[in-house]
Amino acid sequence: MAKQKFRITHWHTYNKALINRGSMTFWLDDEAIKMWYETAPPSARGRPQRYSDLAITTVLVIKRVFRLTLRAAQGFIDSIFTLMGVPLRCPDYSCVSKRAKSVNVSVKTPTRGEIGHLVIDSTRLKVLGEGEWKVKKHGKERRRIETVI
Repeated sequence: MAKQKFRITHWHTYNKALINRGSMTFWLDDEAIKMWYETAPPSARGRPQRYSDLAITTVLVIKRVFRLTLRAAQGFIDSIFTLMGVPLRCPDYSCVSKRAKSVNVSVKTPTRGEIGHLVIDSTRLKVLGEGEWKVKKHGKERRRIETVI
């Protein structure tokens, strides 16, 4: 076994840092709360839509980011709303499945690092990760190709 390069002397702060690695912050804008349910009158025949495209997109992005099934994503979002004290309900998994065909979802998940903040505002859902700064500063990682002569 290799020697340790440094010795941890302040265990309290080290333990806090390890605990904070798994922390997640959810931000929910007031405008997003107002736009969660569909307010436009129905334009076609059939049952009117209850949830807006923002709600469907939010569920699909959270499903993709956390690698959940639709049922698990529904339970996850409902529990977040309950903890936050927000009077919203997550769309049913069958509703999300049907509406996913008509909603454009583009998810850019961070390739490296952990997700630190999840921001839901009236325009879209934004995932902020640790590796985003590196890509912004140095550009997208390129593959190196070696040629032998």
